Amino acid sequence: MSRLNWFEASPGAAKALGGLHHFVTTATNLPAPLIHLVFLRVSQINGCAHCIDLHSRDLIKAGISVDKVLLVPVWHEAHYLFSDQERSALAWAEEVTRVSETHVSDEAYAAASAMFAEKDLVDLTAAIAAMNAFNRMGVSFRLKPAAKT
Repeated sequence: MSRLNWFEASPGAAKALGGLHHFVTTATNLPAPLIHLVFLRVSQINGCAHCIDLHSRDLIKAGISVDKVLLVPVWHEAHYLFSDQERSALAWAEEVTRVSETHVSDEAYAAASAMFAEKDLVDLTAAIAAMNAFNRMGVSFRLKPAAKT
């Protein structure tokens, strides 16, 4: 079943979410590859094919190896491929994305706070929130990935 194009149906909603996305990708101190790594992991958790495709491509364009991109879902096992900051951001992304299960534990907060300055932690959390919102729109309205057979 074909679903509506939410960007066209509600330009205001698209603009509002786009504003948050623009902020986290252009007005923070967080490195772009780190943001896209978090976007990818959040999208994997939420099962958004469009965003998984998009952010995998963004990471590869940014010079991240295909091997590393492919191992994001199992970063705990392939931890040696990821920097301390990347591992911390991925762990925080998982904790915040699964908020109904984790309730964002004090241990996770302490670990993230140890790695990121206060503003950076808020900005990282805003990036996670933005991607969760986009994933919910993408999955709900079945945005198609760019990948071809």
